[in-house]
Amino acid sequence: MSSKEVARIIRVDHAGEYGAISIYSAQLFIAKFFYRDIVNQLQEMLQHEKQHFSTFDDWLKCNNTRPCYALWLWPLGGYILGLVTGLLGRKSIWVCTGAVESTVLHHLDGQLNYLSRHSKSAYQTVLSIKKDEEEHLNLGLQKGSDSIVYLPIQIIVKYSTKFAIWLSMKL
Repeated sequence: MSSKEVARIIRVDHAGEYGAISIYSAQLFIAKFFYRDIVNQLQEMLQHEKQHFSTFDDWLKCNNTRPCYALWLWPLGGYILGLVTGLLGRKSIWVCTGAVESTVLHHLDGQLNYLSRHSKSAYQTVLSIKKDEEEHLNLGLQKGSDSIVYLPIQIIVKYSTKFAIWLSMKL
């Protein structure tokens, strides 16, 4: 049972990174036209997410584990989320980052607790991305806004992320 759960955890993380690549790609597309001052930060975060995806992809391949059946949904949802938040403004991009990363980090903490007891390689794989995700969260919180105006974005992004995680765990 535990190896099946370990594979499921990494599959979900792999799919999530695929979605994050799409979020940042869409936001970067918009930022190049309207918010050139944040292009470098978005490019750096996009590079992190690509590295994370590759890290999880390598683990899946090394452990003969299939990717998530819902993998194709993540970039679609991520790109839509990235475009919408990008079009809503610079602060919306950072609010989205904060909401996604806080949800992801909460999810990762639970995974790390489980993986520490069941798979050293999967534990190290998940742990290897945590620092970057914390940096993204801090940047999102620092540059975003806690104004009530952005509360709908926070709620939509948080629950969309939770739903995508839940769905991926089922598929």
